[in-house]
Amino acid sequence: MGFRLPRIANTKKADIPKGHFGVYVGESQKKRFVVPISYLNQPSFQDLLSQAEEEFGYHHPMGGITIPCSQDTFLDVTFRLGV
Repeated sequence: MGFRLPRIANTKKADIPKGHFGVYVGESQKKRFVVPISYLNQPSFQDLLSQAEEEFGYHHPMGGITIPCSQDTFLDVTFRLGV
């Protein structure tokens, strides 16, 4: 049994709705998520982006923003932002 978090989706590149952006999340195996642009203003999401900057600088091997944390951590942070 699973559940779906509102406002976060695992989609293909062409399926990004207006007002959202894609990020790759994971430590070894990356998974792509689509999140609202409004998350960029949230301190907890900015912390994740700072981690990405420290690890990758501005070179992201997946071609998009890559966040080097576990998918569980990412989902926990974004779940709290969506409440």
